[in-house]
Amino acid sequence: MNKIIKFIEKMKPFFEKVASNPYLTAIRDGFVALMPVILFSSLFILVAYVPNVWGFHWPKNIETTIMKVYQFTMGMLALYMAGTVTKSLTDNKNLKLPKTNQINVISTFVAAESSLLIVAMNPVKDGINIDMLGTKGLIASFIVAFVIPNIYKFFIGRNITIKMPPQVPGNIAQAFKDMIPFAVSVGLFWIIDIVIRHIANGNLAELATILLSPLFTAANGYLGFAIIFGFIAFFWFIGVHGPSVVGPAVIAIMYNNQVENLRLFREGQHAHIALTQSTQDFVALIGGTGATFLVPYIFIFLCKSKELKAVGKASFIPTTFAVNEPLLFGAPIILNPVFIIPFIVTPILNSWVLKFFVENLGMNGFMHFLPWPTPGPIGIYMASNFAPLSLLLIAVIMILDFVIWMPFIKAYDRIKVSEERGTIESQNIVQPQSNVESNENSQVETTDTKIQYDIKDHVNVLVVCAGGGTSGILANSLNKAAKEQNIHLNATARAYGQDMDLIKDMNIVILAPQMDSMKNEMKKYTDQHNALLMTTTGKEYIALTRDGEAAIEKIYKLLSEEK
Repeated sequence: MNKIIKFIEKMKPFFEKVASNPYLTAIRDGFVALMPVILFSSLFILVAYVPNVWGFHWPKNIETTIMKVYQFTMGMLALYMAGTVTKSLTDNKNLKLPKTNQINVISTFVAAESSLLIVAMNPVKDGINIDMLGTKGLIASFIVAFVIPNIYKFFIGRNITIKMPPQVPGNIAQAFKDMIPFAVSVGLFWIIDIVIRHIANGNLAELATILLSPLFTAANGYLGFAIIFGFIAFFWFIGVHGPSVVGPAVIAIMYNNQVENLRLFREGQHAHIALTQSTQDFVALIGGTGATFLVPYIFIFLCKSKELKAVGKASFIPTTFAVNEPLLFGAPIILNPVFIIPFIVTPILNSWVLKFFVENLGMNGFMHFLPWPTPGPIGIYMASNFAPLSLLLIAVIMILDFVIWMPFIKAYDRIKVSEERGTIESQNIVQPQSNVESNENSQVETTDTKIQYDIKDHVNVLVVCAGGGTSGILANSLNKAAKEQNIHLNATARAYGQDMDLIKDMNIVILAPQMDSMKNEMKKYTDQHNALLMTTTGKEYIALTRDGEAAIEKIYKLLSEEK
């Protein structure tokens, strides 16, 4: 097993390179930026259809009024996604251009949205059909978003633009500068639209959906579930954020399937599609990647090791809300040969159980979008529109996960107990190098002499992780410690790719270890805005979240060294 782990570690640089691919990153960033839209629209779905569970149905005119908000938020997701993915990719292209000759992000944003409207809308008798501007048009929105920033980079990077005299105000000169790349971008998709409508009797969005329909079907099979959720767990196990690698490849399928389930449910049909975004969030990754929802509780109540009990107590609350990094780095589970089997197998089997319930027992597939930190059992019940069978599903998954994880946890517990007994007998109580401290009062190693903070200098800190979970914990810890010590430090947290423009106002950016594969890309942003990038190991990061004072000390030490 150790040989396998060592081989996997050798492959890690390749996997990290895949995870940091700018196109995959742009898709992930685009969805992160639109989460408020997705979640807001879901509120109206819940209001419109949850009462049906108890036999109450809104009159049609009221239902139509409620659903109008959904239709122009979630129902236009592809249109919005074309803009946000384009924005992210444009930011990436600008890193490679001089600061004095940057691509206009607003111009590429508008060009992408204009182009998608051209290639995704169909005329109807009384106006236009916007069906392909929702989740069905996501593939087309990605195509548009990938092409347009490259067109702009070609023209702007080579100064193939309309140049105005120096006396012309900058905003007017910029408008003329954007005209050629804008015209080429929109013109290209206009021509593509003409050709496709002539040949295929449809638009680009419809054609992309038809061509990729075999992939949609395959992804919704048992083998597809195993590949998707197995690889998400596999990548995370070796320290590469799995959803960042696998997610962008299938996220359009999962979102489209969930919306399709809602359509089927509204029409009184069986919502039969098992592969959805909520399948990932609440079933395959219940309690975080690896389906670790029960693991902290097993540590607390069924383990004899003091260290594992301490890790369980420190991680059971965040893990319940799907923020399981304190557990993954604390046990540790990441790159721990003992846990490779349950970590990869459990998500797969969970998803297969759901698929069996949906396809063989008649349970409706998930149709409501909920925030990913929603505790898994609650998410399963609500996202299925409170389906009675979902309660049985929750029970089966809990039992299954316990049965899978328990033997491996007990084996690891015996190892840890033996280690602890040995250290006591040798009277040399030293923490294992690979693990977080066994007591909850542990702190990051610091120098013997306290650093003298210059409290006159105001320091802004941005903490970045994958989903904004652990970064929020660390930011709160920093703000609390700064307030107690009367230090002028403000910290905020974001998911990677969310509000990257904030970096220009930051003195230091702390990158969580789960985003280590993105450190080179993040370094480009911090260098561009003269901010300091601070990377962390798993053990160190979790310790910092527990000790805000030590985190502040480390920050000021790095800043003083930089000076």
